[in-house]
Amino acid sequence: MKKKLLILGLIGLTISSTIVSCSKDDDDFGFEQSQKSTVNLTFSGTEISNYKSLEIEILENNTGSLVKKLVENNNILSLELAYGSYKITVNGSVVTASGETVDVAATVNADIKTASSALSIPLLVKQFGDDFIIEEVFYTGVKTPEGKNYNSSRYFKLVNNTDKILYADGLIIGQSEFLTSVNNNVTPYTPNEKFAIKGMMQLPGSGTNHPVNPGDFIVIADNAINHNAQTSTAFNLQNADFEFPSIKNSTLAQVDNPAVPNVKVIYTSMAFDDMIFLHSSGVESYVIARFPTGENAENFLQNHKYNYSYTNAAGNITSKSAYAIPNSWIVDGFNNSVVDKFQHILTSTTIDSGWTGVGEFWNDPNRLGKSVRRKVLGKTNTGKNIYKDTNNSTEDFIKNAEPSLKNGIVH
Repeated sequence: MKKKLLILGLIGLTISSTIVSCSKDDDDFGFEQSQKSTVNLTFSGTEISNYKSLEIEILENNTGSLVKKLVENNNILSLELAYGSYKITVNGSVVTASGETVDVAATVNADIKTASSALSIPLLVKQFGDDFIIEEVFYTGVKTPEGKNYNSSRYFKLVNNTDKILYADGLIIGQSEFLTSVNNNVTPYTPNEKFAIKGMMQLPGSGTNHPVNPGDFIVIADNAINHNAQTSTAFNLQNADFEFPSIKNSTLAQVDNPAVPNVKVIYTSMAFDDMIFLHSSGVESYVIARFPTGENAENFLQNHKYNYSYTNAAGNITSKSAYAIPNSWIVDGFNNSVVDKFQHILTSTTIDSGWTGVGEFWNDPNRLGKSVRRKVLGKTNTGKNIYKDTNNSTEDFIKNAEPSLKNGIVH
């Protein structure tokens, strides 16, 4: 979420490489060559006075080898790494020049393969605020007693995790254009500036029509009906606050519930212009956002087109168009994936530096009927949940969770 701001400088780090040759026995005609680098990592910012702690993960993309390091009260780490293609992820906390403790994060990719290299790692401040957060998303669908897939009864659950009344009016829900399971190395790709989307919807209201008390939640259902009447394993969502049914797609057989307000689908890349469909394996990311003053749906479609391209498997250039939400509008977001397909997160690390998910592997049949839910830290004095929110969904969310609305919507 978006409130704290800190401008951090970039300081290069050098990666010095050495090649060591090891001979075998004299009667062995061959030899082995071990290529390793002594890597010196430096994490810096112009307004940081003290580095309290930095948790660093270094993943070799080809082998899956993972190195984890903790640096405390320092901003330098030296270690030896084999030549390879690495993803370096940092999460930590620092003290600013003004004495404020803030959380920081960074993600960079580095190829370690030469005798000397230079790399800049920007530490970005995680941005928190005082708006709604995503408590739960149910996207898998359920398995019927007859063994068939029932793909409706999906929902977003957003919670007021503050101590004041919030208004749901005008909230935006964005669905990622890209998948966390596929990395086409598109260009331009600027997740630190904006979030590319293939679907975007907005809740109705003029500003104060939909108040939500501290600790309470709202439900945005794909179809706000009693799905339990269709199959015993599905959920009763007839009391949802909002819905996004696709009436134009007859194959979905979704019926509009006139008692529940519909969202406004601002943009979708699907064939029907009222249709937003969540990926059943969850290898996508979601954000919630608000239009700033002077912006609206019409302005957005005029000013925030996102054109990108990539080299496809045949070696040709594929060009596509979508839209993108500026990060400054985003109040919360998180990434989803599965272990055997994960390639990259789709948000800036200031929005979410991790990922969660449902299922242990791609198309895991046991994922059906499960959701991702935010962890509970405790209770308010009124008995409402207080949820964990560190902008790292690996730590903040429960994977393979029991859906909270399995037995209906109860506030």
